[in-house]
Amino acid sequence: MRILVAEDDKPVASFMKKGLEAESYAVDVVYDGDEALFMAQEYDYDLMVLDLVLPLRHGIDVLRQLRSERNPLPVLIVTGRTAVGERVKGLDEGADDYLCKPFSFDELSARIRALLRRASGPPELILRVGDLELDRVKHEVRRAGRRVELSPKEFALLEYLMQNAGRPLTRAMIVEHVWNFSFDSMTNVVDVYVNYLRRKLEDASPHKLIQTIRGVGYGISENA
Repeated sequence: MRILVAEDDKPVASFMKKGLEAESYAVDVVYDGDEALFMAQEYDYDLMVLDLVLPLRHGIDVLRQLRSERNPLPVLIVTGRTAVGERVKGLDEGADDYLCKPFSFDELSARIRALLRRASGPPELILRVGDLELDRVKHEVRRAGRRVELSPKEFALLEYLMQNAGRPLTRAMIVEHVWNFSFDSMTNVVDVYVNYLRRKLEDASPHKLIQTIRGVGYGISENA
């Protein structure tokens, strides 16, 4: 899952980015309204966390422009403005939720999960491919009932593969959804992390699930 954070307070932005990356999200951070609008228009995000008081362009103007373009990107407003009128205005302009500062990271995370579930329809909390299970709430992975310990980035990669089971994914698609834009897409890090997953998930099993699709990238399937 990819999240865009638009927040001009750099310590707050860093706090959100580190926390969300620890929960296996790919996170990009921008610090002004013009860049927030550009990134939301040009790239594929699953959700945006939007501060209202941004340099160059107000958060409400960013939101209003996106909705005028019928952009369905879920938007969570995070702001220090606590007046009821401000919250009503943000929601009326098309925000999906509103969180006032200061806030706990646990609440931010819970609201993001709720918005992502709402955007994707009925929640699929446990992903399954063959005897492989991934619990998206508990952040647990099991193969044939055996618990497998994964790093946050390994978990995010496996989650993306399992969300798209049976579908070939290019390295560029994987980079876009699992890593952020500071990542050098020309490196072989995707191949390295796929090998990590294979060692942890497949070395002890005769049935391989992760496919290498020549000339394309990778996929996962019960019939690999």
